[in-house]
Amino acid sequence: MVNTPTNNTPRITIFDTTLRDGEQSPGCSMTPPQKLVMARALAELGADVIETGFPASSQSDREAMALIGRDVRDPVLAVLSRCLPGDIETSVKALEAAARPRLHVFLSTSPLHREHKLRMSKEQVLESVHKHVSMARGYIDDVEFSAEDATRTELEFLTEVAQVAIAAGARTINLPDTVGFTTPEEIRAMFQHVIAHAAGSADVVFSAHCHNDLGLAVANSLAAIEGGARQVEGSINGIGERAGNCALEEIAMALKVRNAFYAFDTGFDTRRIVPTSQLLQRLVGMPVQRNKAIVGANAFAHESGIHQHGMLRNRNTYEIMRPEDVGWESSQMVLGRHSGRAAVEARLRALGYWLEEDELKLVFDRFKAMCEQQRVVTDSDLQTLMQGNSGSNGYRLASMTISDVGSGANALVELSDPDGNRVAETAQGDGPVDALFSALSAATGVQLSLDSYHVHSVGIGADARGEANLGVRHEGEIYEGTGTSRDIIEASALAWLDVTNRLLRRREADAAPTPAAATDTAEPALR
Repeated sequence: MVNTPTNNTPRITIFDTTLRDGEQSPGCSMTPPQKLVMARALAELGADVIETGFPASSQSDREAMALIGRDVRDPVLAVLSRCLPGDIETSVKALEAAARPRLHVFLSTSPLHREHKLRMSKEQVLESVHKHVSMARGYIDDVEFSAEDATRTELEFLTEVAQVAIAAGARTINLPDTVGFTTPEEIRAMFQHVIAHAAGSADVVFSAHCHNDLGLAVANSLAAIEGGARQVEGSINGIGERAGNCALEEIAMALKVRNAFYAFDTGFDTRRIVPTSQLLQRLVGMPVQRNKAIVGANAFAHESGIHQHGMLRNRNTYEIMRPEDVGWESSQMVLGRHSGRAAVEARLRALGYWLEEDELKLVFDRFKAMCEQQRVVTDSDLQTLMQGNSGSNGYRLASMTISDVGSGANALVELSDPDGNRVAETAQGDGPVDALFSALSAATGVQLSLDSYHVHSVGIGADARGEANLGVRHEGEIYEGTGTSRDIIEASALAWLDVTNRLLRRREADAAPTPAAATDTAEPALR
């Protein structure tokens, strides 16, 4: 059960670094206009601080900060800077457009980094921290200092570093687990020690920035809160360097669901979590795994017969939060080979079919047989079962030819239609997949709008095949299709036809006359 926070519940400040640390993840670069779109979404979600980039590293980050600064006014806007005068000056200039600017400076503190990266002694590190935090504070009131690799730094020296940064004017002290090395018990103790022994700690906010190299980023961030951290840094979907950052959607929901334990909340409008996650996936082209907590496609999906039976009795048996609270429309009862009779019967009733026991047994046997041929049984598949026949087989791929045309591609597809006739169409597109999907739409007459698309390998060695998964929109609804082949382009075509044929079967079912209320045939009736 969700423990709903009250209006008086203390809040953890959420520092979002999707546009800086997140964007540093290989393959996740964003253009300045894309960063602006994402920053607007983060502001609507309720991020308290948005780190827009590292201005000294690129002109693109400076342009992004300028765009965002003029448009996004409520959250604090931060930029990252090394402890170098040139970096600080560049960052200050980039922040000119921000209504609420923050300058985030960092310096490594661990023995490993001091020796091999900085080639600096402890005394030189302390001197640099004081000099550059003071310089940053001379320009901007809101300064955050990060002790890079804090969790591998000697505890007493880390305390001294924090104390020097506080004395120099830092308002926020970030103690990051830069390489995802620590454990919850260690990081909790680290924050407790530094906060207890660093002079001036009561006047600043301590922050946690945890990486996910050992899969502990969220657990470590929650432990840091227990140790006294009042700001958590992370990214949407957990994207970031190497294995990524603390996933902010998980932190927000952990604090919301377990509010009775943590006694903290965030400023997130949690209903915006899924739309924000999906926006980021589209912008960077990096889908989350289906079993990803909160935002994965399977997060609120149930296929096991035991789980479905419990959900039908009381959703709290297998769900600790409502899908609607994070932006999903509803839970999903996924019908597949693990599903039981109760779930199949419930879905049939939702479609308008009320069956006697012997009728349900007949349909359930057919359902199980269908599950041996496909992973998921859809509503249209159930309609086909209720009609007592296999229906049309839909469109089948006979052949296809893809060729390069200048900067684009040309696709020729030949299909066998539901009546066995051959249909051929050609189309051009920006690339082979775009051209292929255009040709398939022309051949079938079913227009689909691509929402997401990715391919991956199934199996290894000589038995490896390509599996294509896509999400498409049709008349305002989202559908998912899957295709498998040794050729990834052919797999993509099969995935497209998977959705197309499902839609055509639904049309047939909708157009079919309603069965009589009573019948002498062996087929189940619509009641």
